[in-house]
Amino acid sequence: MLTVQFHPNWPHDGQLVIESMAADGFYRSQFATGISNGGLTAQPGGDRWRWESRLFAGRYDDQPGTARPAYGAWNRRADIYGGAIRFGSSYLRLKPDLADRATFCFPDSAREPADFGDHTVLPHLHALADAATHDDLDDYIEAHIHGPIRFATDVDAIVLDPSFAGTPVETAARRLGCPLEYHPGFRADPTVFDPNYRSPEIVALACKLGEELTPEILGSAARSGIHPAQSIKYVWHYLARFGRS
Repeated sequence: MLTVQFHPNWPHDGQLVIESMAADGFYRSQFATGISNGGLTAQPGGDRWRWESRLFAGRYDDQPGTARPAYGAWNRRADIYGGAIRFGSSYLRLKPDLADRATFCFPDSAREPADFGDHTVLPHLHALADAATHDDLDDYIEAHIHGPIRFATDVDAIVLDPSFAGTPVETAARRLGCPLEYHPGFRADPTVFDPNYRSPEIVALACKLGEELTPEILGSAARSGIHPAQSIKYVWHYLARFGRS
């Protein structure tokens, strides 16, 4: 099962990410959007450009950002929270036939893996991932979806965190043209976070944001501009790792 993880209520071009998605009608790669929930190196000559040049044998070197693949994960355990929780509180569940135009690797392409290929390599990648016993945030098989991802035709469902019910995120999600579902939700008391997981400073920030954190609260913090974006991302790592219901 292919999933594409994202934060629907984080900012993009003066609106919510999901509002930009609804306006476009299709999911854009980080080369096109200029945003990422991982590293921000998607530009000519950057690390992401170099990794893609290696993985795809230069196929996209001279292509515009809109032509480049979108990143997702092969949800090998059919996790109801999505295949790569590191990268967002919500996700798109793609139609099965998109696997025919996807490529896969393990570990993450940022680590310049030796093992990658089309869907025929998935059993091998499954074995590698199972043997690696990575932390929950790193336990994913990366997927690259080549060609456009249109919400109306290529997505089985958008799966949101329940903290978005009744908010502008839900309103925008209903404009995508695909079914809407909710997973059980991420929520956590930040006072119980282990400071060794990221840092005491990130735990202190998490405690300032609320007595019970949810993706809706983190999105509000991300849009406020008060705190460094990287710090909010690390707070998300805590919520993703320790906040599943």
